Order: sequence, then C-alpha cells, then structure tokens
Amino acid sequence: MLRKVTKEELYKCCELVDLPFSTTDEISPLKETIGQKRALSALKFGLGIDSHGFNIYILGESGTGKMTTIRTILEEKAAGEPVPNDWCYVYNFKNPDMPRALSLTPGTGLAFQKDMSELIAALKQEIPKIFESKEYEKQRAKILEDFQQRQKKYFTGIEEEAREKDFTLRKTVSGLVLLPVKKTGETLSEEEYEALEPEVKSKIEAIGRELQEKLDDIIRIVREEEKKIKDMMNQLERQATLSSVGHRIDELKNKYKDNDSILNYLEEVKEDILEHLEDFKTQEEQAPALPFMKSAKAEPSFNRYVVNVFVNNSESKGAPVVIESNPTYYNLFGRVEHKLQYGVAITDFTMIKTGSLQAANGGYLVVDALELLKNIFSYDALKRTIKDKVIKIEDVWEQYRLISTVTLKPEAIPFSVKIVLVGSPRLYYLLYNLDEEYRELFKVKADYENRMERNPESMLGYASFIKTKCNERGLMPFDKGAAAKVIEYGSRLAEHQNRLSAKFSDVADLLREADYWARENKNSIVTVEDIEKALEERTYRSNKVEQKILEATREGTLLIDTEGAVAGQINGLSVLDLGDYSFGIPSRITAKSYAGRAGIVNIERETKMSGKIHEKAILILTAYLGAKYAVRHSLSLTASLTFEQLYGGVEGDSATCAELYALLSSISGIPIKQSYAVTGSMNQHGEVQPIGGVNEKIEGFFEVCKLGGLNGRHGVIIPKRNLLNLMLKKEVTGAVKTGQFNIYAIDNVEDGIEVLTGMPAGELQPDGSYPEGTFNYSVAKRLKELSEALKAEKEPEAKNEKKKENNG
Repeated sequence: MLRKVTKEELYKCCELVDLPFSTTDEISPLKETIGQKRALSALKFGLGIDSHGFNIYILGESGTGKMTTIRTILEEKAAGEPVPNDWCYVYNFKNPDMPRALSLTPGTGLAFQKDMSELIAALKQEIPKIFESKEYEKQRAKILEDFQQRQKKYFTGIEEEAREKDFTLRKTVSGLVLLPVKKTGETLSEEEYEALEPEVKSKIEAIGRELQEKLDDIIRIVREEEKKIKDMMNQLERQATLSSVGHRIDELKNKYKDNDSILNYLEEVKEDILEHLEDFKTQEEQAPALPFMKSAKAEPSFNRYVVNVFVNNSESKGAPVVIESNPTYYNLFGRVEHKLQYGVAITDFTMIKTGSLQAANGGYLVVDALELLKNIFSYDALKRTIKDKVIKIEDVWEQYRLISTVTLKPEAIPFSVKIVLVGSPRLYYLLYNLDEEYRELFKVKADYENRMERNPESMLGYASFIKTKCNERGLMPFDKGAAAKVIEYGSRLAEHQNRLSAKFSDVADLLREADYWARENKNSIVTVEDIEKALEERTYRSNKVEQKILEATREGTLLIDTEGAVAGQINGLSVLDLGDYSFGIPSRITAKSYAGRAGIVNIERETKMSGKIHEKAILILTAYLGAKYAVRHSLSLTASLTFEQLYGGVEGDSATCAELYALLSSISGIPIKQSYAVTGSMNQHGEVQPIGGVNEKIEGFFEVCKLGGLNGRHGVIIPKRNLLNLMLKKEVTGAVKTGQFNIYAIDNVEDGIEVLTGMPAGELQPDGSYPEGTFNYSVAKRLKELSEALKAEKEPEAKNEKKKENNG
C-alpha cells in the first residue's frame, strides 16, 4: 500500500520535557556504562569466575567505550582485592645460568634488597678488619710457627743422616736434591764421580737411593702438613669471619623466618661469602708491567649478592590492572638485557626486566587483540603461558640463530592473571572458528552493542555522558536544547528513531566541536545553534567529493534527469562511503527489451562489474517477472539492465525495485517520471524489503533536485519498513512540510507504479488477465506480443525441419 510520509515521521525530536534540567551543570556525571546490559553481565561473570580458561574477549565496534568500561570496572574490582606478592631474582649459586625467583610478601621486595645491600656493605668493612686484628694474627702466626718447627725437624733429621753418609742436601730450582761429598765437605764433580771405582759408585748409588726415599717420604709428609695447615688457616678464617657474618645472617633469617626460599638463599649466601673471603680482604695494588703504565685494579664483583626486585607492589592498593597498548613479546613476557663491554655483550641476573604479565600477576591484563596478533610470537606464547600456568622469560630468537649462544634462563614464576582481549567482532569469530586452543582459553564473550534503546533512562544517560565529558575536557555546560540535539544526533548515528548510538567516541567529538564554536561565538553555554554549527562545519570539511559530483551533475557531465518522463529509465539511489563521510548519489538505471529467449541480461554481470548480492537480486527479479506475467504463456523476452555511467563495481540489492520499474517500463513502453528516485529491495513475492543508508539516499537525491529548483513534483519512494530509520536533515523535513518535496513509502513493489507512471497497477482478474488501461495490462499485452512474434518466427523453421526429415 502506497502512502505519503508525513513530516512527523521524518524526524523524531527529543522532547525537552523529558530532560529535567536547564543545563548539564545541574546533573551528575555518568557513573556506569549505559546500554550494555548484556556485555556488563558477561564481564561480571568473567571477572568473578575463578577457573582455568575463563578469560574474556570483549568484542564490539570501535568507539563504543570498550576500553574505558573495562578499565573502570577493573580498577573498582581490583581495589578490593589483595595485593599480590613481590618477586625478586637472585643469583643461583648452584647454577649461575638459571637465576632463582623469590616470592615475598607485598612491599618487602625493596626491604630485602636494602637488607642485602647493607649486609654486603657492612661485611666489606668488617671482614678486612678481622684479618688485620691482633688476635687473628696471633692465631695465624702460632699455626704457621708450629708448622715451620715440624718442617724444620723433618729436614734437620734427613740432613744429619745424609751428612753421616757423606751426602749433602741442596736446594735447586727443581727442588731439594741429595749430592755425595768428599772428605773435605765439597761435592763430587761429575768427572770425579765417573773416576771412582765401580764398587764405590754402586755403594754411593745405594746410599743415595735410600736417602732419596726417606727424603721423598719427608716431602710427602710436609705436603700433607701444608694441606692441613691450609685447612686450618681456612677454618681459622671461617671462624673469625663467622663472628661477624653469622649474627648478621641470623638477623636476616629471623626477619624472614616465614619464607623458606629466603632462608635457603641466605644460607647459600653465607657459604659463598666464606668460600670467597679473598674478595673481601684488602686488595694490594699490583705493580705495573711497564713503569709508565698504570696498573688496572682487579676489583672483586659483589653483584652476585644483589637482589633484583623484579615485581614491586609496595605502592599498590589492590590487585594490579595493566593495560598493554604495545604487546610485543618482550613487553609482555619481560627480557634479559645486555650491555656492551669491550665489544662483548654481557649480562647477569640484575638485567632481567619485567613484562606486563609479571606486573599484572595476581590481577588483570587488558590487551588489544589485533595488536597482539600483529606482534610475532606474542599470541602463541600467551596461550602457552595460560596453559602451562607459568611465566617464562625466554630468548625467542635463539632458535633462529646460526650459532647458539649462552644466555640466562631465569626460573619461571607461577601465572595467575585474568586476560582480557579487546577487539572487533570479525576478529573474535575468526579466532573462535580457526583456533581450537582459543575456544578453550577464552571462554567468556562480552558482546558490546552499537545501539541502545531510546527511552527516558538512556536519554538521561546521554545527558550524564555530556556532563562527564564537560568535566574531563573542561568543556562549557550544554543547555537543555543542546543536550536534546546531541540525543537526536545519537539517533541519526544509530539510523533509527527508537535507538541511540553507543559509539560514544563520535558523540564526544561532536561535544568538543560544539564547545569550540560556542567559544568562538562568545557564549557561556553550548546551545542548539552551536551543535548545528558544529555539524554543518564537519560536513563542509568532508563533503568535497559530494560537491564535485553535484557540480558534474549540474554541468551535465553526469546524466541525471529530474524532470520529464522516459520509458525504460529511472533514478536509483546508492550510498558512497568515504570512511569519514558518507552521502547518497542518484544513478540512472536503464532497461531495453525486445523479442528473444536470452531472458534478462545484467550488463554489469557480463562485464564482471557485479557483485554476488546484485546478481542474486537480478535472479529474484527474473523469478518475480515470470510468476507475475508468464502464468498462461511462456516468457519469451530478451532484456538488458545497466547502471549508466558506472565505472566501478556494483553490489547490493537496494536497487531491485528501481530495476524492476525500469524493466517493466521498457517492456510496456510507458514512461516513468524522472522527478522521482526509488530505493528498496524486494523478494520473489514482490514484497519490498528495508535497505541501509535511507537518510543519505533521500538527502542525496534532494541535493540533486535542488540544482534545478524544487517544484513540488520531486520525491523519493522508499520501503515502508524503513520509516523508523528516518532522521533527515532539517532542510529536507522543511521541504516536505511545505510540499516542495515528497517521500512515499511502499509495502509491495506494485504500490509505486501509479506514482511513477500515473497509471494504476491493475489487479489480476479471475481469468488471469489484467483490467484494460492499467500498467500490468500493458506489460502483459506487450509480453504476449513478443511471445507470439517469436512463435510465428519459429513455425516456418519447424515446417522446414519436418520436410527435411521426410525427404531423408
């Protein structure tokens, strides 16, 4: 049924009585997210359930406030949760390449680091004093004196025995040697020894072997004594040092008695200090190799006693909330840094740096899903961490190097983080359908709406949002009329009179722009005029392409008729979306028909410029045509359809009604009024279906009609089911109100025939015909003529074929 759309149906105003305030200064800021009941319920469930795999993916269009909402919710929730432990990395005395991780109660990491630093600083001063004390020197001298006396006794005995047997004990470079001597006490020279009688030489050799064996025994005894002395000296040093180290270590043990890991570590520190006492002793300056060179002091390193506070929660007031905007592998999992020294990259456990996962351990980590997938290694490593429940710091490039290098492998720490991914719906469904592990690890879906119901509650929520942005951005207050205009803009964005857009980023942009124009106009508050000015200026900044197309239309470069009537020609409507700005443009659709059996030829399809949806629409149109006009005889027709001056592709089914009108006009020869444009999809029963971008399409044709001047005969035919989507510009609604422009709504495709042609469509009679003088009668008559013409042409051909068969 055709009906003319009234002015009230073109735009739904926000009644000022629904806004109980004069300016936004009188209302409270927005305290919670509005219009996202489903998503908030999912978030409450996902954040509340403490079970493996119930991590969260927040999906929704950009600008719907996903990140702002989750940040607010997490900060509120985390504030009431316990602060997680600190984590420190310390030297592993048993395996230096694998630094140990120590867990400490919140805030004690820095205290432990300070305690260890003070311990080593104190020992560096006290231990040298111990070794310089008189008591230590006295005990040390006594041990050495006892040893020297015993050593002297051993060698004195062997020297006397050697002397009695005409031998002497001499020190040489190679050690102690026994040499035979003459009666005069001088040693035998080699020549003298060789001149001796064989019996004498044999006797000397026998005595020498006997003495050498005794000397070897003595040397062996002395060496064992030296080892004992060394052990005694070490024991003396340990006992002397323990008097200083022991009680200090015990104090720390008592302080951290509830932490077994620290107690074990302190015991290892004590043993290492006692084993490396030389590092604590006063270092003597070595003489330079060359007189003019300064000798380099070999300073001992005490880095192995340093505590690397890896995660410090001393200032945290609750569970950590970390939002990682750049989720590279190292930003997420931490890294082992290196520094160049003499051209060589070196590292140690003090260069282990934390990542977002360690910082968020015991709390929450929010990551942009797209950024996560864009960074190599990050997504797979995150899944592995969730599954293994430990956070590892690894060199991910190690497997790609030609030569393996030695590096640190820090001990993994337990993983306890609720992961929240934020991304688009497309990305969510891609991951869900293509990655089986994803389904097991991200079980909670928080789906954000891009629209919400327009009711008193949500309208007040919009007003509170305005107040919030005024406070955050320092904007001037908005009066009631301006707030109402912002709400109406929300409906325009939502393309629905009973909905509001949930894309608050677009609304926030309008608020800032309106504030700018209010300040330019020296206003103290933002008014309706400032909102309208902001919208006008925004359009002006972005509509250059639209204006160029209108110029081409006015100059006749683009052929669009808005006056007269033409058979087989109609104005269709489409939307051109540039990303930041979209607008409607009319397109001339033409049809030609003649006798034949090719059916309807879609020229765009033949030239591979047609999309799948458009091709489907042509097939639906063909089916409708056959069911409508080929009930009693076959449909013998060749027709072509095309979008004139189209040099790109065509997609969608919103021009199906317009294409049908052009085709039927071509078949019947009845002209279509060019002062109208048509948009609407249809099914095989002729029912008109809603389409998108109805506001832009109407406004686009309105702008073209303005070029030649509005005269009351111009208008647009739209689907009746799109009436709720109308939120037209003030200029268009004004023209409709004054009768200069018309908008018609139709339920069935036949409803628009009378407006376009001036003829009634005509109802099907019981005998299968249409009343004479109707549009359908003309179409059916012409189709019958085409069918009979084709049949008459084929009869002679059939007779000739039969004659040939008989002759054969």
